[in-house]
Amino acid sequence: MAPAPVASVALFAALCAAPVRACETALLLAMDVSNSIDPAEYAIQAEGLAQALRDPEIAALMVEDRIALAVLQWSGPAHQALTLDWTQITEPAELTRFAEAAERMQRAFVLSDTAPGAALTAALDAMEAAPSCTRRVIDISGDGTPNSGPSASAARVRAERMGVTVNGLAIEGPGHGLPVSNYYRQVLITRDGFVMTARSHQGFAETLRRKILRELARVLG
Repeated sequence: MAPAPVASVALFAALCAAPVRACETALLLAMDVSNSIDPAEYAIQAEGLAQALRDPEIAALMVEDRIALAVLQWSGPAHQALTLDWTQITEPAELTRFAEAAERMQRAFVLSDTAPGAALTAALDAMEAAPSCTRRVIDISGDGTPNSGPSASAARVRAERMGVTVNGLAIEGPGHGLPVSNYYRQVLITRDGFVMTARSHQGFAETLRRKILRELARVLG
């Protein structure tokens, strides 16, 4: 058998020697499905998540940085569910499947309270099982302040000790106040985190898109 051309051997050796790119970020998206979220608003959130994941800029970053994704739904103190388990995005087809699953995702709970403190605790528990990544980020979205469950303060301290960044997406109702945004800033997010505000559920998809881009770009605070 004739020997392989030197150039081909060199190329194969280079490919074998090239290190596999590590996971840059484990990103857990925690969605509010409490009683204040009606069926139409839940659909907007699920579809908005799928839409954000299909954004070409987000998709390119997720594949390049081998991002690990998971989705948790939350409401009352005993109501949290990891509805889309950890998936590391190593090729476009994996992200396509994840976006399709997000769009079809069934609502986990109905007629339940709003307990972001318990949600953050559950999200941190789920983060313990995440793939090994350089950074770990929890993205909590919701449209209400707590009416049940523990304070988020202890969970926020735990997040900082774990080295997990907690960011918030606050969905505000009509009016000039920002009660959800202010609560997230004051109680929920970590010191290296940030809050973005959607002025209605209709603004959720675009706000989430900008928020994920900011998180993947590693711009914090």
